[in-house]
Amino acid sequence: MTDGFGQEPPQKSVPWTFLSNHSHVLICLAKEPYLRLRDVANRVGITERSAQRIVMELEQAGVLARCKVGRRNSYVVHVEQPLRHPVERHCTVADLLTMVNGELPTQQDPDESDDNATESAHAP
Repeated sequence: MTDGFGQEPPQKSVPWTFLSNHSHVLICLAKEPYLRLRDVANRVGITERSAQRIVMELEQAGVLARCKVGRRNSYVVHVEQPLRHPVERHCTVADLLTMVNGELPTQQDPDESDDNATESAHAP
């Protein structure tokens, strides 16, 4: 529908979404495990402090693990974990990520990537 001048009226801000900020943070980190929390917060539309709190809660729930890789953090998503709410408890984190991304992101153990990099550097 146009406004009479051939242009679409501006979309009103939607006060709610189907997924929570926790799932948004998880989706971002599953897709890009080395993403800085500052960047996660910007993508989700929350403060960096909120992103830190959410990551801590996801870690405590066993859904996410933080690994130190050099000076950066990398995150590993435990896709086998069930979702927490009784309505969706029959689904896993893998189901959520597959629904949103169309596929399950492949994650490499950060320790293995360091070993592979060292092996490659020493290969003849």
